[in-house]
Amino acid sequence: MNAFLARIAAWLTAGYPEGVPGPDRVPLLALLTRRLSNDEVTTVVQDLMDRGEFDRVDIAVLITGITDGLPRDEDVERVRARLAARGWPLDDPRDPDPEGPSSLS
Repeated sequence: MNAFLARIAAWLTAGYPEGVPGPDRVPLLALLTRRLSNDEVTTVVQDLMDRGEFDRVDIAVLITGITDGLPRDEDVERVRARLAARGWPLDDPRDPDPEGPSSLS
């Protein structure tokens, strides 16, 4: 068991020394969110690179296909970081415009 899971198990054991009672199981599980594994991030990145042209929505759609849920911002950013590390040019409206704001005067 890795350190992260060990901390979760210790937290659960401290809070529920006799085990998690039935009525508390559903709310407790609702706190857990699905996170892409490193292999899944690699799969998404490879699929996007194979396509050649994509945007943030395409990243989110691929993540949703794997997790069966809405993509977490953290997972989208992990995919973007992996793409950037591989030298993929990311065109994102969040990036500052090198020419500054345009004026209509």
